[in-house]
Amino acid sequence: MNAFPPPPDLVAKDPGHDPIRASDAVVQRLRANHPTLIDLTTGRVERLLAALGNPEKKLPPVIHVAGTNGKGSTVAYLRAIAEAAGRRVHTLTSPHLVRFAERIRLAGRLITDEQLTELTDRVEAANDGQDISFFEITTVLAFLAFAETPADLCVVEVGLGGRFDATNIFDAPAVSVITPVDYDHLELLGPGLTKIAWEKAGIIKHGRPVVVARQPDEALEMIEREADDRMAPMLLMGRDFDAWEERGRLLVQMPDRLLDLPAPSLFGGYQFANAGLAVAAALTFDRELSDEDVGRGLTSTVWPARMQRLTAGPLAELAAARGADLWLDGGHNPHAGRALAEAASRLIDRDPRPLVLVTGMFARKDAEGFFRPFAEMRPRVIATNFDSPIAASTDELVDAAIRAGLSPETSSNVSDAVARALEIDGPAPHVLICGGLHFAGEVLAMSPETWPT
Repeated sequence: MNAFPPPPDLVAKDPGHDPIRASDAVVQRLRANHPTLIDLTTGRVERLLAALGNPEKKLPPVIHVAGTNGKGSTVAYLRAIAEAAGRRVHTLTSPHLVRFAERIRLAGRLITDEQLTELTDRVEAANDGQDISFFEITTVLAFLAFAETPADLCVVEVGLGGRFDATNIFDAPAVSVITPVDYDHLELLGPGLTKIAWEKAGIIKHGRPVVVARQPDEALEMIEREADDRMAPMLLMGRDFDAWEERGRLLVQMPDRLLDLPAPSLFGGYQFANAGLAVAAALTFDRELSDEDVGRGLTSTVWPARMQRLTAGPLAELAAARGADLWLDGGHNPHAGRALAEAASRLIDRDPRPLVLVTGMFARKDAEGFFRPFAEMRPRVIATNFDSPIAASTDELVDAAIRAGLSPETSSNVSDAVARALEIDGPAPHVLICGGLHFAGEVLAMSPETWPT
């Protein structure tokens, strides 16, 4: 067995994988009281959950989702499908884009400020001043809220990795899901794809089903080994089930059933794969789901900052006045760059106008790898900055874009960059703001009209 030793009781500076805009009281409080540190074990979470009476053992059935890309979209599809079937669903996702409450949905509704305040009081009292990170205490807070609010299902997104993630405390999830695995967070999960896949596969549990997206061979080999070791029934896309686009619809072939479904509401060819993975996971959880409920869920799914068309807010108004369309995406690694380039190509095929990328990104990301899939399209690129101490400089982004074969410009902020993107002769462009979820959150935070709900 090609395994990797667990890290020691590692406490390291949080690399910003879960960036926070301290815009509401609970974030300010939690950030002030708890270090921006991560601990690559589940020990601190288990300690605090025990102090609270182990609320994680009182939850409805859990679908646990790990992977490099597509986790959030898959969670959103799963929630929408279950809700279309009349179920109440809790979700835990990260990061939030504008407000902390986006992370925690209780039976379909965002947690309220009053609930957050009361739960934070209880969780911090139980923690009694011991070391615990922001993400760890957020996870515990969510599980406590889930245990005390009636629901039929929990859908939980891994924060970082999987094996040692704060959410990985379930002995018997109803279903584990692994979305596409690729290179990201190499400073903690790497160095290679096998090691990253080993981390993600840590959510596979003994005897419990796992539904897996298409994977690179190196990642798949490790995931299969982990599933075999745990005697976990594995359903692999492209082998045990499949999903594809046909005549603008989504077809999902399960071992015993073919579903002919409407196209998912989220834009981009890759969303057919994400939606297909979610359908397979939903049917693994409940084989009695009807085609009609699944279809209604797919067409009602909302997931902000994933190839999101912006039609409100100051930047959208600026674009509309020029006759341009404005899109927002939080993808930030090479795999996301490939998916985003495919979506942009689809957009241009449908409406052949120039494409402008307005890009801000964290400094540690592979900006060259993100830009490279766009090289043949030759979009105009405007590199800009945003409010984060770990944002890449415009010079760094320019260098990366040039290495990827593009010809970038710079701008001091996103508002100026969008204004510059619109200052071209000829047809009004497609403007795509992209590069990271924190950057996307800064855009959505500009107006309450665009806050996720």
